[in-house]
Amino acid sequence: MPKVKQADRKSNKHESIEATLWQSADKLRKNMDAAEYKHVVLGLIFLKYISDAFEVLHAKLVNGKGEYEGADPEDPNEYTAEKVFFVPPVARWKPISNNAKKTEILLDNGKKVDIGGYVDEAMEAIERQNSSLKGVLPKVYARQNLDRASLGGLIDLVGTIALGTEQAQSKDVLGQVYEYFLGQFALAEGKKGGQFYTPRSVVKLLVEMLEPYEGRVFDPCCGSGGMFVQSEKFIAAHQDHYKKRDNGISLNPADLISIYGQESNQTTWRLCKMNLAIRGIDSSNIKWNNEGSFLHDAHKDLKADFILANPPFNDSDWSGDLLKDDARWKYGVPPASNANYAWIQHFIYHMSPKGMAGFVLAKGSLTSKTSGEGEIRKAIIEAGLLDCIINLPAKLFLNTQIPACLWFLSRRKEGRLDKVLFIDARNLGYLINRRTKDFTAEDIAKITETYHHWHNKTGNYENVQGFCKSVTLDEIRDKDYVLTPGRYIGLPEDEDDFDFAERFGKLTAELNEQIKEEARLNELIRENLSRLDMKQS
Repeated sequence: MPKVKQADRKSNKHESIEATLWQSADKLRKNMDAAEYKHVVLGLIFLKYISDAFEVLHAKLVNGKGEYEGADPEDPNEYTAEKVFFVPPVARWKPISNNAKKTEILLDNGKKVDIGGYVDEAMEAIERQNSSLKGVLPKVYARQNLDRASLGGLIDLVGTIALGTEQAQSKDVLGQVYEYFLGQFALAEGKKGGQFYTPRSVVKLLVEMLEPYEGRVFDPCCGSGGMFVQSEKFIAAHQDHYKKRDNGISLNPADLISIYGQESNQTTWRLCKMNLAIRGIDSSNIKWNNEGSFLHDAHKDLKADFILANPPFNDSDWSGDLLKDDARWKYGVPPASNANYAWIQHFIYHMSPKGMAGFVLAKGSLTSKTSGEGEIRKAIIEAGLLDCIINLPAKLFLNTQIPACLWFLSRRKEGRLDKVLFIDARNLGYLINRRTKDFTAEDIAKITETYHHWHNKTGNYENVQGFCKSVTLDEIRDKDYVLTPGRYIGLPEDEDDFDFAERFGKLTAELNEQIKEEARLNELIRENLSRLDMKQS
């Protein structure tokens, strides 16, 4: 298993700084659960970043040389022009750090607060000064269950990392730390945490498949914004594409795509707005309303070039009974008991004439015939919209044990209307721990290269038994529009070498060991129970 070990080594090396910070921060958590503590930590990281970035520009304005000659370092407009958040004096990191261990702090307005109240005041001041952050930043630091000594320790810890300096920005230190912490909080929260976080490797796979070089990118259930961040990373990593096209001109990724999103959970929406703000990504079209995308479509007229999403699996509480006559249900009315085919048709409704969509769904969506879902799937396939289906390994997602798959729809299927690519990736990936799996960079490359060779007709595509197959619509019709990749691809060739006797012997040995362990534990329980009886008598 050399690939797994190599992946682990790369991961450990890359995440050493972030992991150390996480371990230190988690020790300070005490009596707060991860769901609450998440906002405390990420809010401070955000505050440190914008303060660092502010101080870099502030120093240039104070020096007043060159283009900054005569500039006022306390004029907010100077910072707006440079796309830097203006940080009022009360919210700058130095006074926050200086006050971290004080039990009483006197504000300029005469109000007395502790460090928790002071940080809340800093957040309020930043929101007043920067309209794009209004209602976004966490004001949770004065809560009684947040230990003040722990908060002071956390401020000291965050103060040790340079986040907004020019050097740190060039290395994307903040992006790495923020993304790592989002993932760790999702792990700590388990099922609940997965609702705001799609694993980075799954997002990267979706983006690398769709290749959003330019245009409108839409996620109607955007969580903490990972799809948008990865789209901009993709553009930044493929500058050669633009240099070839535009005669060597270097372009800003933020100028090439515009993002649109919607989120029904307000605290998750705030995480998304902060996640985008720290990367300089315009989030003005990221909307929140508690009704959600079905009842209140915030981008009703949007036709997007790329749709990337990870909607809730098998959602039975999506108000389907209220939307029977909705214009989005072109291919059939989805059942009120399950939103999977409502989401698929919502994505199709928002696809531009050349649009593409890539999204995660429960694997059951590939076979279900409940309440007309099979007929909807048939209509979508017959319309020539289905491009690719990928079967995913188990344990990739933190919020569910439901088997998952990736759907890809496309209006760019010229010459391939009667073809669908199936990929079975269940044997790819490696275990991070006993309950969580992840893709390696090599896994993502294997899948995406297979798709692009097929999609672009490079001549390098070939069917691989047990991994991929290009299938005609006639074959899909023969299988009654069931889309499980295994039905078309078959088993890998090396499965033919399966040694039943060897496997059976191993399983028998494991079972015997478990029986011995069960007997040992039963004996231990009996001993403890007898001691309890003796004490009571």
